[in-house]
Amino acid sequence: MERQIIISIGREFGSGGHEIAQKLSEIYRLPLYDHTLLDEIAKKTNLENHELRALDETKRNKLFSRTVKGMNNSAAHNLALLQFDFLKKKADAGESFIVVGRCSETILKENEGLISFFILGDKEVKIKRIMELYGLSEIEAQATMYDKDRRRKQYHNSFCPGKWGDSRNYELSINSSKLGIDETVKIICAYIDSRIK
Repeated sequence: MERQIIISIGREFGSGGHEIAQKLSEIYRLPLYDHTLLDEIAKKTNLENHELRALDETKRNKLFSRTVKGMNNSAAHNLALLQFDFLKKKADAGESFIVVGRCSETILKENEGLISFFILGDKEVKIKRIMELYGLSEIEAQATMYDKDRRRKQYHNSFCPGKWGDSRNYELSINSSKLGIDETVKIICAYIDSRIK
């Protein structure tokens, strides 16, 4: 790929956003950064990956966190900043990649190669997908969906001025429930191909 391309995927839980990102990674042969960012950070710190996962994409609590001379006492806050810094360095080095979540549509918005998407879905379709993927009952799937989306929203909104899921923060918001994952991927690819021409 001649020019830099950074694909940012925001998503509702159960919308298939992660699967879409994986398919785009295969189509465009780009590295995918999601929770795998934690592997990179674990290599640079003395923390275990499972310790980082517990803190991943959790909101910063402004009431109980304090920053002094650039250092913050919130481990979740510091982990988020490490991930943001990792992505910025990759982008500044001219690398192309796909990133899921991590406020990427905001922290990389100054990069000309950024193309940002938000994947949403119909409630019933998302619940069914979650039930199938995780072997949950309908009630469990709905509760999990609400909890995950609440946490994602809190995390995003604690670091970004724009609101999570607000279409004005993304180039394209698309409901994957209407056409299914594969057709949604085709539409996104058509948009990406038009943008990189």
